[in-house]
Amino acid sequence: MDIANTEDWRTNRELADIFTRMAGCYRYLGNTERFRAIAYERAARTLAGLPDDISTYATDTASLDRLPNIGEGIAERILEYLQTGHIATWDELQRQVPIPLLDIMEIQGMGPATTKSLHEALGIEDRQDLEDAIRDGRVSKLRGFGPKRLENIRKALKLDKESHGRLRLDTALRIGEDLLRQVRAIPCVIRAELAGSLRRRKETIGDIDILVTCAASGRKSIIRHFTRTPGVSRVLASGDTKASILLASPEVQADLRLVEPEAFGSAFLYLTGSREHNIRLRSLARERHGKINEYGLFGPDGKERLAGDTEASVYQALGLAYIEPELREDRGELDLAARNRLPSLVGVRDMRGDMQMHSVWSDGATDIATLASEALRRFPRYEYIVITDHSPSVRIARGIDPKGFRRQWKEIDRVNADIGRAFVKKGVEVDILADGSLDLPDDVLEGFEWVTASIHSGFRKDNTERLLHACRHRLVHGIGHPSGRLLMKREPYAVDWPAVFRSAAETGTSMEINAQPDRLDLRDDLARQAVAAGVRLTVSTDAHHPSQLDHIHLGISQARRAGCTRENILNTLPWAGVRRFRDAKASSYATR
Repeated sequence: MDIANTEDWRTNRELADIFTRMAGCYRYLGNTERFRAIAYERAARTLAGLPDDISTYATDTASLDRLPNIGEGIAERILEYLQTGHIATWDELQRQVPIPLLDIMEIQGMGPATTKSLHEALGIEDRQDLEDAIRDGRVSKLRGFGPKRLENIRKALKLDKESHGRLRLDTALRIGEDLLRQVRAIPCVIRAELAGSLRRRKETIGDIDILVTCAASGRKSIIRHFTRTPGVSRVLASGDTKASILLASPEVQADLRLVEPEAFGSAFLYLTGSREHNIRLRSLARERHGKINEYGLFGPDGKERLAGDTEASVYQALGLAYIEPELREDRGELDLAARNRLPSLVGVRDMRGDMQMHSVWSDGATDIATLASEALRRFPRYEYIVITDHSPSVRIARGIDPKGFRRQWKEIDRVNADIGRAFVKKGVEVDILADGSLDLPDDVLEGFEWVTASIHSGFRKDNTERLLHACRHRLVHGIGHPSGRLLMKREPYAVDWPAVFRSAAETGTSMEINAQPDRLDLRDDLARQAVAAGVRLTVSTDAHHPSQLDHIHLGISQARRAGCTRENILNTLPWAGVRRFRDAKASSYATR
C-alpha cells in the first residue's frame, strides 16, 4: 500500500483539521451558518484527499479556485494560513465557541442543538462535565432527556471512551509505514518489518510494532536513532533490544524490538499475534514435546533450535501450512493449516473494478472523467468503475433527482467515448427509506447498470425489515455498507443477520465490504457469515475523491480477514460476469 510521507502532507492535514473544526463551530452556531459549515466540510475533504501538498496549488486564489469545493473565500483562508501560520476567522470562532464542545457534538446522540442546550442550561463544556451531569441526574431533569435517550448517550460515551487511544487502520498504516522507512534507513539494519495487529490489518490499532534484525554491534545505534525519531513526545523505554516511544500527533505508542537473524521468523510470528493464535501454537508445540517462543521453535531439551529464521519454517516444523497474517485470530485457521485446506485469499491484483464511488454530481470532490482517468492510472487491471451518486432523499449529500441522473448518463457516455470503451458504468446508491421502499421509481432504476441500496437514516432501530425489503426488490443488485456503523463513532444498527444473509443468498443480492476506513463494513466476522450463507460480496471504495480509490487495499484486507477467496468477491470478475450476476436476479423475478 502506497502511504504518503508524513511531512509531505502535513499542511494538508493541518488545514483539513482546522476546516473541519471551523465547520463544527458553524454547525454549533445554528442554522443560519449551515451553508458555511457544509462549505468547510467539503473543503476539508478536498484537502485531505489532495495528491500533493496544498502549497503546490497555491500561487493565488484563482489557482486554488480550480480545486473542487474551494471557493474564493476558502482560498483566501488557505493563502492566509500558508503565509502567516494562522487564520483570523478560526481565531474568532474559537472565541465564540468553547472548542471542547466540538468533540461532544461528534458523540452519537448529541449534535449541535443538544450540545448547545446542555452548555447553556448546565454549563457543560467538555466530556467530563457531560458524564458528571448524567451521573448526578442534572441532565435527566431537563426536558427531552428521558431514560431511553440518556441510555443511548451513555452507550455512545462508552464507545467513545473505549476507542480513545486507538487509531483507524489507514492512519496507523500511514504512521507505521513512515516510521518503518526511517528505521530501514538506519545503518546496521538488516531487515525491518511492521508486526502486531497492524500487520494483521485490524480495523483499529492500539500501538505500532516494528521488528528489526541487525548485527549485535549495531543495536545501540538503532535504539538511539529510534528514540530520536521526529515527533516523539516521550521515550517510554530504552534498552539493549527494546525501545518504546510515544508519538505526539496523533498520540500513539510505537515499540521497536531487535532480534538476531536466526530468530527473525519466530519473533515476527510472535509479535504479529494474535495472542490467541500464539497460545494455540504453543499448545501444539507442547503436544510435540517442544517449545516455541519469540526466539525459535526448540526441541524437547529446549536447546536445539528446530526452526526460527522464517515464519514458514516454524509453521512447517509444526506440521502446518503457512498461515497469512490476516487469518491469525484462532478462528479455525490452525485446523485448516494442518489439513492443508487454507483458502487462497483474494488480493488487490484480483480486482477487476470498483463498484461504488461518488462524483461532483452528488457529494464527491471531482468529476467523472477525473475519477475514470485516476482509476486507470492507479489500477491498470481495472476493466470498469461504477459511479454511484446519491438519490434525492440524501440531501446532505446533494442527492440527484431522475432528470439529473439522465443528464449524468449522457456525461458518462461522453467520458466512455473519450476512453474508447465502456469503462464507466451507470450506477446509483439509492436510499432505503424507513418503510423499506426505495428513493427512486422502478422506471428510473431500470436505466442503471448497477443499483446499490443503502440506509442513511434510522440508525437507532432494528433495520432488518428495511434490508429484507431491499434484497427482495428485483432491481437492487447490492446492499451498501450494510450495518451502518462508523468506527469509533457509531455502533451498527440492530439487524437479524442470519435472516438478511438468507434473503440475500436466495434473491441473488450482493453485500458490500465498504473500504472507507471509518466504515470497513461488513465487519470481518459478518463477511465470513455471509459467505458461509452463500452470499456474493463486493469490495468497494465508496471513494469521494480520487485519492480514496487506494482504499481498495483496506477493503481487500477486510475480505482477507474474513477468509475470502476471489470466488467470493463479485468484482474480481470482468463486467460480463457482473452482468450475468445482475441479470440472473432479474430473470428469477421474471419467472415468478
